[in-house]
Amino acid sequence: MATENIPLLTPYKMGRFNLSHRIVLPPLTRNRANNNIPQPHAIEYYSQRATSGGLIISEANGACDISLRCPNMPGIWTKEQVEAWKPVVNAVHNKGGIFFCQIWHPGRVSDYTTQKWWFIGREEDQDDKDTTPEQLKLEDNVSDNYNEKWFFIDREPKDQAYKGTTPEKLKLEDIPQIINDYRAAARNAIDAGFDGVEILGANGYLIDKLMKDEANDRTDQYSGSLENRCRLALEVVEAVAEEIGADRTAIKLSPYDDYKGTTGDSTPEALGLYMANALTNLGILYLHVTEPRMIKVGDDYITPRSLLPIKKAFNGTFIASGGYNKYDGDKAIEESYADLVSFGRLFLANPDLPKRFEINAPLNKHERSTFYIQDPVVGIVLAPLTRSRSYNNVPQRHAALYYSQRATNGGFLITEATAVSNTALGYAH
Repeated sequence: MATENIPLLTPYKMGRFNLSHRIVLPPLTRNRANNNIPQPHAIEYYSQRATSGGLIISEANGACDISLRCPNMPGIWTKEQVEAWKPVVNAVHNKGGIFFCQIWHPGRVSDYTTQKWWFIGREEDQDDKDTTPEQLKLEDNVSDNYNEKWFFIDREPKDQAYKGTTPEKLKLEDIPQIINDYRAAARNAIDAGFDGVEILGANGYLIDKLMKDEANDRTDQYSGSLENRCRLALEVVEAVAEEIGADRTAIKLSPYDDYKGTTGDSTPEALGLYMANALTNLGILYLHVTEPRMIKVGDDYITPRSLLPIKKAFNGTFIASGGYNKYDGDKAIEESYADLVSFGRLFLANPDLPKRFEINAPLNKHERSTFYIQDPVVGIVLAPLTRSRSYNNVPQRHAALYYSQRATNGGFLITEATAVSNTALGYAH
Protein backbone atom coordinates (compact mmCIF):
# COMPACT_ATOMS: atom_id res chain seq x y z
CA MET A 1 0.00 0.00 0.00
CA ALA A 2 1.45 3.38 -1.00
CA THR A 3 1.94 5.43 2.16
CA GLU A 4 1.90 8.65 0.15
CA ASN A 5 -1.83 8.12 -0.22
CA ILE A 6 -2.24 8.10 3.57
CA PRO A 7 -1.77 11.65 4.93
CA LEU A 8 -0.85 10.42 8.41
CA LEU A 9 2.03 8.42 6.95
CA THR A 10 3.65 11.24 5.02
CA PRO A 11 7.02 12.58 6.23
CA TYR A 12 7.35 15.87 8.08
CA LYS A 13 10.28 18.01 9.19
CA MET A 14 9.89 19.25 12.75
CA GLY A 15 12.78 21.60 13.36
CA ARG A 16 15.93 19.49 13.45
CA PHE A 17 13.91 16.25 13.48
CA ASN A 18 12.92 14.40 10.33
CA LEU A 19 9.71 12.53 11.05
CA SER A 20 8.70 9.61 8.88
CA HIS A 21 5.00 9.95 9.71
CA ARG A 22 2.54 12.23 11.52
CA ILE A 23 1.32 9.81 14.22
CA VAL A 24 2.35 10.79 17.76
CA LEU A 25 2.24 8.83 21.01
CA PRO A 26 1.03 11.44 23.54
CA PRO A 27 1.79 11.47 27.27
CA LEU A 28 -0.25 8.72 28.94
CA THR A 29 -0.19 8.31 32.70
CA ARG A 30 0.92 4.74 33.42
CA ASN A 31 1.09 4.95 37.23
CA ARG A 32 3.69 2.18 37.37
CA ALA A 33 6.88 4.00 38.41
CA ASN A 34 7.48 2.62 41.88
CA ASN A 35 8.83 5.29 44.24
CA ASN A 36 8.71 7.73 41.31
CA ILE A 37 11.45 5.81 39.49
CA PRO A 38 10.87 4.45 35.96
CA GLN A 39 10.92 0.65 36.01
CA PRO A 40 12.45 -1.77 33.47
CA HIS A 41 9.05 -2.58 31.96
CA ALA A 42 8.97 1.02 30.67
CA ILE A 43 11.67 -0.01 28.22
CA GLU A 44 9.31 -2.50 26.60
CA TYR A 45 6.32 -0.17 26.77
CA TYR A 46 7.98 2.73 24.94
CA SER A 47 10.16 0.72 22.56
CA GLN A 48 7.11 -1.26 21.40
CA ARG A 49 5.57 2.00 20.24
CA ALA A 50 8.73 3.48 18.76
CA THR A 51 9.24 3.66 15.01
CA SER A 52 12.06 5.08 12.94
CA GLY A 53 11.27 8.75 12.62
CA GLY A 54 8.25 8.58 14.92
CA LEU A 55 7.61 11.07 17.74
CA ILE A 56 6.94 9.70 21.23
CA ILE A 57 6.17 11.83 24.29
CA SER A 58 6.69 10.32 27.73
CA GLU A 59 4.15 10.16 30.49
CA ALA A 60 4.25 13.22 32.76
CA ASN A 61 7.37 13.44 34.90
CA GLY A 62 7.36 15.39 38.13
CA ALA A 63 9.58 18.47 38.00
CA CYS A 64 9.53 18.52 41.78
CA ASP A 65 9.11 16.03 44.61
CA ILE A 66 5.65 14.50 44.10
CA SER A 67 6.37 11.37 46.16
CA LEU A 68 3.83 12.09 48.89
CA ARG A 69 0.94 12.52 46.50
CA CYS A 70 1.88 10.49 43.43
CA PRO A 71 4.18 7.64 44.52
CA ASN A 72 3.74 5.69 41.29
CA MET A 73 4.26 8.46 38.77
CA PRO A 74 7.78 9.01 37.41
CA GLY A 75 9.92 12.00 38.19
CA ILE A 76 12.92 13.74 36.71
CA TRP A 77 14.11 15.72 39.73
CA THR A 78 16.79 13.32 41.02
CA LYS A 79 19.94 11.76 39.62
CA GLU A 80 18.53 8.29 40.25
CA GLN A 81 15.51 9.08 38.10
CA VAL A 82 17.73 10.42 35.33
CA GLU A 83 19.75 7.20 35.33
CA ALA A 84 16.57 5.09 35.31
CA TRP A 85 15.27 6.91 32.24
CA LYS A 86 18.48 6.41 30.24
CA PRO A 87 17.89 2.78 29.15
CA VAL A 88 14.29 3.64 28.25
CA VAL A 89 15.43 6.52 26.07
CA ASN A 90 18.16 4.38 24.53
CA ALA A 91 15.63 1.70 23.59
CA VAL A 92 13.51 4.26 21.75
CA HIS A 93 16.55 5.76 20.03
CA ASN A 94 17.76 2.31 18.99
CA LYS A 95 14.58 2.00 16.94
CA GLY A 96 15.10 5.43 15.42
CA GLY A 97 12.41 7.17 17.46
CA ILE A 98 12.34 10.78 18.65
CA PHE A 99 11.58 10.94 22.37
CA PHE A 100 10.36 14.01 24.28
CA CYS A 101 9.92 14.12 28.05
CA GLN A 102 6.78 15.74 29.41
CA ILE A 103 7.39 17.57 32.69
CA TRP A 104 4.78 18.85 35.09
CA HIS A 105 4.43 20.62 38.40
CA PRO A 106 1.19 19.55 40.07
CA GLY A 107 1.20 22.45 42.48
CA ARG A 108 -1.05 21.52 45.38
CA VAL A 109 -0.69 17.77 44.84
CA SER A 110 3.05 17.94 45.43
CA ASP A 111 2.76 17.80 49.23
CA TYR A 112 0.34 17.38 52.10
CA THR A 113 -1.54 20.59 51.34
CA THR A 114 -4.13 18.89 49.15
CA GLN A 115 -7.24 17.36 50.60
CA LYS A 116 -8.77 15.97 47.43
CA TRP A 117 -7.60 13.92 44.46
CA TRP A 118 -8.78 13.62 40.88
CA PHE A 119 -10.76 10.50 40.04
CA ILE A 120 -12.77 9.56 37.02
CA GLY A 121 -16.15 7.90 36.94
CA ARG A 122 -19.85 8.55 36.77
CA GLU A 123 -20.93 11.90 38.09
CA GLU A 124 -23.71 10.31 40.12
CA ASP A 125 -21.10 8.18 41.95
CA GLN A 126 -19.15 11.08 43.42
CA ASP A 127 -21.23 11.30 46.61
CA ASP A 128 -21.58 7.54 47.00
CA LYS A 129 -19.55 6.85 50.12
CA ASP A 130 -19.73 3.11 49.49
CA THR A 131 -18.02 3.41 46.11
CA THR A 132 -14.26 3.11 46.20
CA PRO A 133 -12.01 5.39 44.15
CA GLU A 134 -10.88 2.33 42.24
CA GLN A 135 -14.45 1.63 41.18
CA LEU A 136 -15.03 5.22 40.24
CA LYS A 137 -12.07 5.46 37.91
CA LEU A 138 -12.40 2.02 36.37
CA GLU A 139 -15.97 2.26 35.11
CA ASP A 140 -15.43 1.10 31.55
CA ASN A 141 -19.04 1.39 30.45
CA VAL A 142 -18.94 5.16 30.69
CA SER A 143 -15.60 5.74 29.00
CA ASP A 144 -15.92 5.41 25.27
CA ASN A 145 -18.22 8.33 24.62
CA TYR A 146 -16.73 10.73 27.16
CA ASN A 147 -19.71 10.38 29.47
CA GLU A 148 -17.25 10.20 32.32
CA LYS A 149 -16.62 13.18 34.56
CA TRP A 150 -13.49 14.18 36.37
CA PHE A 151 -14.16 15.17 39.95
CA PHE A 152 -12.62 15.50 43.35
CA ILE A 153 -13.29 13.11 46.21
CA ASP A 154 -12.73 13.83 49.88
CA ARG A 155 -11.71 10.35 50.99
CA GLU A 156 -8.42 8.55 50.56
CA PRO A 157 -7.91 5.47 48.38
CA LYS A 158 -8.09 2.19 50.24
CA ASP A 159 -4.34 1.68 50.18
CA GLN A 160 -3.77 5.08 51.82
CA ALA A 161 -1.28 5.89 49.07
CA TYR A 162 -2.46 9.49 48.80
CA LYS A 163 -2.75 11.70 51.83
CA GLY A 164 -3.93 15.24 52.27
CA THR A 165 -5.06 18.01 54.55
CA THR A 166 -6.32 21.52 53.84
CA PRO A 167 -5.07 23.19 50.63
CA GLU A 168 -3.24 26.49 50.79
CA LYS A 169 -2.96 29.12 48.07
CA LEU A 170 0.36 29.27 46.24
CA LYS A 171 2.49 32.02 47.75
CA LEU A 172 3.98 34.63 45.45
CA GLU A 173 7.45 34.07 46.87
CA ASP A 174 7.23 30.37 45.93
CA ILE A 175 6.79 30.99 42.20
CA PRO A 176 10.49 31.56 41.37
CA GLN A 177 11.27 28.16 42.87
CA ILE A 178 8.57 26.53 40.74
CA ILE A 179 10.05 28.09 37.61
CA ASN A 180 13.47 26.85 38.65
CA ASP A 181 12.01 23.36 39.20
CA TYR A 182 10.99 23.30 35.55
CA ARG A 183 14.39 24.58 34.45
CA ALA A 184 16.23 21.89 36.41
CA ALA A 185 13.84 19.16 35.24
CA ALA A 186 14.39 20.17 31.62
CA ARG A 187 18.15 19.94 32.06
CA ASN A 188 17.79 16.54 33.71
CA ALA A 189 15.65 15.31 30.81
CA ILE A 190 18.33 16.26 28.31
CA ASP A 191 20.96 14.61 30.53
CA ALA A 192 18.82 11.44 30.45
CA GLY A 193 19.04 11.51 26.65
CA PHE A 194 15.61 12.86 25.74
CA ASP A 195 15.48 14.87 22.52
CA GLY A 196 13.43 17.63 24.08
CA VAL A 197 10.85 18.59 26.67
CA GLU A 198 7.10 19.11 26.57
CA ILE A 199 5.78 21.27 29.42
CA LEU A 200 2.39 20.18 30.73
CA GLY A 201 0.22 23.29 30.67
CA ALA A 202 -3.05 21.37 30.46
CA ASN A 203 -5.49 19.12 32.32
CA GLY A 204 -6.24 21.34 35.30
CA TYR A 205 -2.80 21.31 36.88
CA LEU A 206 -0.84 24.32 38.11
CA ILE A 207 -0.10 26.15 34.86
CA ASP A 208 -3.51 25.43 33.41
CA LYS A 209 -5.36 26.56 36.51
CA LEU A 210 -3.62 29.91 36.56
CA MET A 211 -4.46 30.49 32.90
CA LYS A 212 -8.21 29.86 33.35
CA ASP A 213 -10.33 32.77 34.58
CA GLU A 214 -12.86 30.43 36.21
CA ALA A 215 -10.14 28.78 38.30
CA ASN A 216 -7.71 31.61 39.03
CA ASP A 217 -8.88 33.61 42.03
CA ARG A 218 -5.56 35.25 42.83
CA THR A 219 -5.22 39.00 43.30
CA ASP A 220 -1.62 39.57 42.19
CA GLN A 221 0.31 39.85 38.90
CA TYR A 222 -0.63 36.26 38.06
CA SER A 223 -4.36 36.97 37.94
CA GLY A 224 -6.98 39.15 36.30
CA SER A 225 -6.11 39.96 32.71
CA LEU A 226 -5.34 37.32 30.10
CA GLU A 227 -1.76 38.50 30.03
CA ASN A 228 -1.40 38.10 33.78
CA ARG A 229 -3.04 34.68 33.87
CA CYS A 230 -0.66 33.42 31.18
CA ARG A 231 2.37 34.93 32.87
CA LEU A 232 3.52 31.80 34.71
CA ALA A 233 3.12 29.58 31.65
CA LEU A 234 5.26 31.87 29.56
CA GLU A 235 7.84 32.38 32.31
CA VAL A 236 8.22 28.61 32.56
CA VAL A 237 8.52 28.19 28.79
CA GLU A 238 11.09 30.96 28.61
CA ALA A 239 13.14 29.44 31.45
CA VAL A 240 13.11 25.99 29.85
CA ALA A 241 13.99 27.41 26.43
CA GLU A 242 16.92 29.29 27.95
CA GLU A 243 18.13 26.11 29.60
CA ILE A 244 17.89 23.60 26.74
CA GLY A 245 17.11 25.70 23.65
CA ALA A 246 13.79 26.79 22.16
CA ASP A 247 14.28 24.20 19.41
CA ARG A 248 13.92 21.46 22.04
CA THR A 249 11.06 23.08 23.96
CA ALA A 250 7.33 22.48 23.59
CA ILE A 251 4.12 22.82 25.61
CA LYS A 252 0.75 21.10 25.79
CA LEU A 253 -2.39 23.18 26.38
CA SER A 254 -6.08 22.40 26.88
CA PRO A 255 -7.86 25.78 26.67
CA TYR A 256 -11.27 24.17 26.17
CA ASP A 257 -11.10 21.71 29.06
CA ASP A 258 -13.20 22.31 32.13
CA TYR A 259 -13.03 19.53 34.69
CA LYS A 260 -16.38 19.74 36.51
CA GLY A 261 -16.47 23.50 36.50
CA THR A 262 -13.15 23.90 38.29
CA THR A 263 -10.70 24.63 35.46
CA GLY A 264 -12.71 26.35 32.74
CA ASP A 265 -12.21 29.63 30.91
CA SER A 266 -14.93 31.96 29.67
CA THR A 267 -13.11 32.66 26.38
CA PRO A 268 -11.04 29.55 25.58
CA GLU A 269 -10.32 30.49 21.96
CA ALA A 270 -8.96 33.88 23.02
CA LEU A 271 -6.79 32.10 25.58
CA GLY A 272 -5.48 29.70 22.95
CA LEU A 273 -4.80 32.51 20.47
CA TYR A 274 -2.95 34.60 23.04
CA MET A 275 -0.74 31.69 24.00
CA ALA A 276 -0.11 30.72 20.37
CA ASN A 277 1.09 34.22 19.50
CA ALA A 278 3.23 34.51 22.63
CA LEU A 279 4.77 31.08 22.08
CA THR A 280 5.57 32.01 18.48
CA ASN A 281 7.55 34.97 19.81
CA LEU A 282 9.51 32.59 22.04
CA GLY A 283 10.29 30.37 19.03
CA ILE A 284 9.49 26.99 20.61
CA LEU A 285 9.44 23.80 18.56
CA TYR A 286 5.84 22.66 18.84
CA LEU A 287 2.47 23.36 20.41
CA HIS A 288 0.33 20.39 21.44
CA VAL A 289 -3.36 21.26 21.99
CA THR A 290 -6.33 19.18 23.12
CA GLU A 291 -9.69 19.48 21.39
CA PRO A 292 -12.87 20.17 23.38
CA ARG A 293 -14.54 17.19 24.99
CA MET A 294 -16.90 15.07 22.91
CA ILE A 295 -20.57 16.09 22.79
CA LYS A 296 -23.62 14.05 21.94
CA VAL A 297 -25.33 14.84 18.64
CA GLY A 298 -28.32 12.59 18.13
CA ASP A 299 -27.10 9.06 18.75
CA ASP A 300 -23.46 9.90 18.04
CA TYR A 301 -20.66 11.51 19.99
CA ILE A 302 -18.47 13.99 18.13
CA THR A 303 -15.53 16.20 18.99
CA PRO A 304 -16.06 19.83 17.99
CA ARG A 305 -12.96 20.59 15.93
CA SER A 306 -11.94 24.00 17.26
CA LEU A 307 -8.17 24.31 16.94
CA LEU A 308 -7.67 25.81 13.46
CA PRO A 309 -7.46 29.46 14.60
CA ILE A 310 -4.87 28.49 17.22
CA LYS A 311 -2.92 26.50 14.65
CA LYS A 312 -2.87 29.45 12.25
CA ALA A 313 -1.59 31.75 14.99
CA PHE A 314 1.33 29.52 15.91
CA ASN A 315 4.45 29.60 13.75
CA GLY A 316 5.77 26.16 14.56
CA THR A 317 4.73 22.52 14.52
CA PHE A 318 1.14 22.07 15.68
CA ILE A 319 -0.07 18.79 17.22
CA ALA A 320 -3.79 18.16 17.57
CA SER A 321 -5.09 15.77 20.21
CA GLY A 322 -8.41 14.43 21.43
CA GLY A 323 -10.80 11.79 20.11
CA TYR A 324 -9.09 11.21 16.77
CA ASN A 325 -9.39 8.07 14.67
CA LYS A 326 -7.57 7.33 11.43
CA TYR A 327 -10.17 9.03 9.25
CA ASP A 328 -10.16 12.19 11.37
CA GLY A 329 -6.38 12.21 11.53
CA ASP A 330 -5.94 11.84 7.78
CA LYS A 331 -8.42 14.63 7.23
CA ALA A 332 -6.67 16.91 9.73
CA ILE A 333 -3.34 16.46 7.93
CA GLU A 334 -4.81 16.70 4.45
CA GLU A 335 -6.62 19.96 5.25
CA SER A 336 -3.64 21.45 7.14
CA TYR A 337 -5.71 21.55 10.30
CA ALA A 338 -2.70 20.07 12.12
CA ASP A 339 0.86 19.08 11.30
CA LEU A 340 0.81 16.01 13.55
CA VAL A 341 -1.93 14.13 15.40
CA SER A 342 -1.58 12.31 18.72
CA PHE A 343 -3.54 9.14 19.44
CA GLY A 344 -3.80 8.11 23.08
CA ARG A 345 -6.06 5.12 23.63
CA LEU A 346 -5.53 3.81 20.09
CA PHE A 347 -1.75 3.81 20.51
CA LEU A 348 -2.03 2.31 23.96
CA ALA A 349 -4.05 -0.66 22.69
CA ASN A 350 -2.14 -0.95 19.39
CA PRO A 351 1.62 -0.55 19.87
CA ASP A 352 2.14 -0.91 16.10
CA LEU A 353 -0.47 1.75 15.28
CA PRO A 354 1.39 3.31 12.32
CA LYS A 355 1.71 -0.11 10.70
CA ARG A 356 -1.95 -0.88 11.30
CA PHE A 357 -2.93 2.41 9.72
CA GLU A 358 -0.70 1.61 6.76
CA ILE A 359 -2.28 -1.74 5.96
CA ASN A 360 -5.73 -0.87 7.29
CA ALA A 361 -5.55 -3.66 9.86
CA PRO A 362 -8.17 -4.12 12.57
CA LEU A 363 -7.54 -2.25 15.83
CA ASN A 364 -7.52 -3.63 19.35
CA LYS A 365 -9.93 -1.98 21.76
CA HIS A 366 -8.44 -0.30 24.79
CA GLU A 367 -9.11 -1.71 28.24
CA ARG A 368 -9.71 1.21 30.57
CA SER A 369 -9.56 -0.92 33.70
CA THR A 370 -5.78 -1.37 33.12
CA PHE A 371 -4.95 2.30 32.54
CA TYR A 372 -3.81 3.34 36.00
CA ILE A 373 -3.18 0.15 37.94
CA GLN A 374 0.30 -0.56 39.30
CA ASP A 375 0.67 -4.00 37.69
CA PRO A 376 3.88 -4.01 35.60
CA VAL A 377 2.47 -6.53 33.13
CA VAL A 378 -1.26 -5.97 32.79
CA GLY A 379 -1.77 -3.04 30.49
CA ILE A 380 1.90 -3.22 29.50
CA VAL A 381 1.90 -6.80 28.15
CA LEU A 382 2.81 -7.30 24.53
CA ALA A 383 -0.39 -6.77 22.58
CA PRO A 384 -0.94 -8.43 19.21
CA LEU A 385 1.39 -6.66 16.77
CA THR A 386 0.68 -6.91 13.08
CA ARG A 387 4.04 -7.93 11.59
CA SER A 388 2.97 -8.27 7.92
CA ARG A 389 5.80 -10.78 7.30
CA SER A 390 3.95 -14.06 6.76
CA TYR A 391 4.50 -14.57 3.06
CA ASN A 392 1.55 -16.20 1.34
CA ASN A 393 -0.16 -16.15 4.74
CA VAL A 394 2.29 -18.74 6.13
CA PRO A 395 4.32 -17.91 9.29
CA GLN A 396 8.04 -17.81 8.48
CA ARG A 397 11.05 -19.06 10.42
CA HIS A 398 11.96 -15.59 11.63
CA ALA A 399 8.74 -15.61 13.66
CA ALA A 400 10.36 -18.19 15.95
CA LEU A 401 13.13 -15.71 16.76
CA TYR A 402 10.72 -12.75 17.03
CA TYR A 403 8.50 -14.40 19.64
CA SER A 404 11.23 -16.25 21.54
CA GLN A 405 13.15 -12.99 22.00
CA ARG A 406 10.14 -11.53 23.76
CA ALA A 407 9.32 -14.60 25.83
CA THR A 408 10.09 -14.71 29.55
CA ASN A 409 9.54 -17.37 32.19
CA GLY A 410 5.91 -16.86 33.21
CA GLY A 411 5.41 -14.03 30.72
CA PHE A 412 2.27 -13.74 28.62
CA LEU A 413 2.48 -13.22 24.83
CA ILE A 414 -0.30 -12.85 22.30
CA THR A 415 0.28 -13.63 18.64
CA GLU A 416 -0.33 -11.22 15.85
CA ALA A 417 -3.83 -11.44 14.42
CA THR A 418 -4.27 -14.80 12.71
CA ALA A 419 -7.02 -15.15 10.12
CA VAL A 420 -9.73 -17.76 10.50
CA SER A 421 -10.49 -17.70 6.78
CA ASN A 422 -8.73 -17.00 3.47
CA THR A 423 -7.36 -13.46 3.52
CA ALA A 424 -4.74 -13.88 0.77
CA LEU A 425 -6.30 -11.35 -1.57
CA GLY A 426 -6.50 -8.55 0.97
CA TYR A 427 -3.68 -9.36 3.40
CA ALA A 428 -1.08 -11.48 1.62
CA HIS A 429 1.51 -11.11 4.39
